Amino acid sequence: MAQLATLPVLPSAPHYTAYKPRPFKREEREDVTLLFGGLTWKHERMMQGVLHNLKYKAEPLPNIKREDLDVGKELIDTGACCPTIFTTGNLASFLKEKSATHGKEHVNNKFVYLTAGACGPCRFGQYHQSYAMALDGLGMKDFRMFLLAQDELDQGEGEGGGLQINMPMSLGLIWSILCGDVITDLEYRIRPYETVPGQTDKVLQESVEYMYQAYLNRPLQGGKWGTMAWHLTTDYFTKALGEVRKMWDAIEVDRLRPKAKVKITGEFWLQTHEGDGNYNIKRWLESEGAEVIPPPVAVWLHYLMHPEIRKLERRQSTSKHPQLEHKLLQVLEKVYRGTYNRFRKALANIPYELPDQIELINLAKPFYHFELRGGEGHMLVGKALYSYHHKKAHMVCELSPYSCMPNTMSIGSMANVMGRYPDLLYAPIEVKGDAEVHALSRCQMILTEAKRRAQQEYEETLKETGLTVEAIRQYEAQHPEVKKATYKVPHMGHAGEATNYVLHLARDKQIARA
Repeated sequence: MAQLATLPVLPSAPHYTAYKPRPFKREEREDVTLLFGGLTWKHERMMQGVLHNLKYKAEPLPNIKREDLDVGKELIDTGACCPTIFTTGNLASFLKEKSATHGKEHVNNKFVYLTAGACGPCRFGQYHQSYAMALDGLGMKDFRMFLLAQDELDQGEGEGGGLQINMPMSLGLIWSILCGDVITDLEYRIRPYETVPGQTDKVLQESVEYMYQAYLNRPLQGGKWGTMAWHLTTDYFTKALGEVRKMWDAIEVDRLRPKAKVKITGEFWLQTHEGDGNYNIKRWLESEGAEVIPPPVAVWLHYLMHPEIRKLERRQSTSKHPQLEHKLLQVLEKVYRGTYNRFRKALANIPYELPDQIELINLAKPFYHFELRGGEGHMLVGKALYSYHHKKAHMVCELSPYSCMPNTMSIGSMANVMGRYPDLLYAPIEVKGDAEVHALSRCQMILTEAKRRAQQEYEETLKETGLTVEAIRQYEAQHPEVKKATYKVPHMGHAGEATNYVLHLARDKQIARA
């Protein structure tokens, strides 16, 4: 019998191992810069104040540029959604630039990256894997990256003790995000009506720097419970925001400019971002004669409380004390909303209130079940209907990444919503990062009708009230306080600022009719 040929022994393939960062040691803290990003420059500057207050060297990554998309495509799966590609490319571009100047070993040892992490099919479940793939492609596996869990305020020391994710850090970061939200709301409510172009941006810069100093000099209260009690009861932040309000008093506005009000919704990063990653769509909308309602990060943080509340209500939790935890979470939710409202009040209640999460669930329920988790889920449907029923906006612009599964489902559900509410103006924009003309053209088609409606409701209100522009101008000359940026115009049942302003003057100030 012929002898069988001996087969060559093939080398074994290396098994996959999850990324694990080297320890970040306590003695390194003074020499190592903590990198972070993902929000607006306003939020990040205040967050930087929190980290500097805790004696970390901290630096936000540069704002996203169009070139970051190409860098990201070279390093990770090109089928990933554009926020993943953009943010990965942004980190990679920074590391490449620093490595070219100082060398890879220096960058690996002198920088660490802190990012948010969670589970699920959306961005929070996948981003850190893309970052790890990019580090591998850059030949920088030794670069350190750490995840900040969304559901743990007190994670304790990381390996080595260099990074302590504790109450002073977590609450400081959350409070800075809330302050960033209310100041951002103020910015977008004022800039379309400023009489001196550029004044809003100038005051905004001064305001953010003032708040950076407030967070930099935040008194530290020691332990876990002392820190929590102080943040929940102090007037330190509301006093700082009160000083910010005085800065905005100097801005004069002209509210007799009918503008379409556009509510921005969509995937978390795309709707929050201000820059090339979403085609600078917020500034573009303003240049086209619109007033933008930006999405506060606070809504997302509020949303994160509710899955656990629902588990406890349905007795699906493994907690040993479900009733007690349920009560505590309900109290926490009230305190959270109360804190946000205190910050709003410090800015004359001009920033928008947070929508009620239960109302969003109920509005979306006939079209999208709230337990279909991932991305913003039911909130995309709920927020669109909230804006429509409460007349908060003339149109909704939803920014969705190409290939994003949760947003694809919500857009499909919105087809049913549009069938039920055909007069709801809805512009779903699929963002790839490199198709700006197509995306903005789609938005402009809906915006044209929104602007027509804004003008029409304004003219009809002038006719209904019998007021003239001349009479209103005369009243403004006699009462200059109504032209201040911080003058609160109540919502009078219409979306447009100009329309609400006319109704307010007619009904509350009793201006003489023509």
